[in-house]
Amino acid sequence: MARLTTFSRLLITLLIVAGIYFGVRYFMPNFGGSSPENKNETPTEQPVAGKSTESSGNSTTWGKSGAAFTPAPFNYTAPIPAGGKLKGVVELGATGFNSFIIKVDGQKNWKLEKAEFGVSLVKEGLATDEDVKSGLKRYISDMVSFGVGARDIHFVVSSGAQKEPIMPKIESALKAMNYVVNVVTPEQEAKYALKATLPPTFSSKAFVVDIGSGNTKISWNPGGAIELPGAKYYQNNLSPSAVAQEVKSKSAQIPSNVRQTCFIIGGVPYELAKQTRNGKERYTVLKAPSDYKADGAKQEAGLNIYSSIAESTGCKQFVFDWDANFTIGFLLGL
Repeated sequence: MARLTTFSRLLITLLIVAGIYFGVRYFMPNFGGSSPENKNETPTEQPVAGKSTESSGNSTTWGKSGAAFTPAPFNYTAPIPAGGKLKGVVELGATGFNSFIIKVDGQKNWKLEKAEFGVSLVKEGLATDEDVKSGLKRYISDMVSFGVGARDIHFVVSSGAQKEPIMPKIESALKAMNYVVNVVTPEQEAKYALKATLPPTFSSKAFVVDIGSGNTKISWNPGGAIELPGAKYYQNNLSPSAVAQEVKSKSAQIPSNVRQTCFIIGGVPYELAKQTRNGKERYTVLKAPSDYKADGAKQEAGLNIYSSIAESTGCKQFVFDWDANFTIGFLLGL
């Protein structure tokens, strides 16, 4: 090495270093870098603020990703019945008993005289025979005391409640008291909601949405009706994304000429409307879905349905009717 020039020594050194480097890469391919098999892998997605991470059957956190718009103003006053007769109806729903008394005239103009929203154990199926009988008798007694004739009191089982285990027990108790149990299909329920909720002047330019716990109904003239998952779809192991896709797909059936206004009723719309109701007004225009913050799993699910309908239809005026209910439509159809 003593007779080698400086350049020769440098060249030999570089050759030795290079040999060591390639030898290490040959016998230890993962040394100092990522495995070739991992180079094309997509990194795990991280949670994003305002975006939910879903798992089948579980409700997700509602962010600000819903439909956004500025609601159009609404100005309408429902006609008052001229004279008329009192009629009562008890709704046997998926989450409890609700009762309504209306005054209706010969032209089907009606006014809500009394409403009572009860909480029962219907959904959980834990009510006893005596609970059922005493509850039904109380509704009948209260209506008679208000001035409703016994023959003008009706009982309707909602389409979302028909699958509940407690329903045969309720039907049996009513039949024992000589009352007819009116069981409605989702399509009938949608049409009754349309009859009670859609004002005549909006007949050809609006549609109706009823977001219930067991199902959601959409209806319009002439004769349109759609059934969708309800605001407790998470209890049936349905994912929010799957429900949103179904709602958007089926809502596309709504004719474009009736998408100007949507009259909306149901439990979740009620909870949203009471946040901005002005006094005792009958109609409250809902804010855009993106402007609400959900309180609980049911509201999250309801907002998911509301947002999906808004996105699919492009409607920017959702009007909550404080008085309307599909069972009132049943009374109007008698």
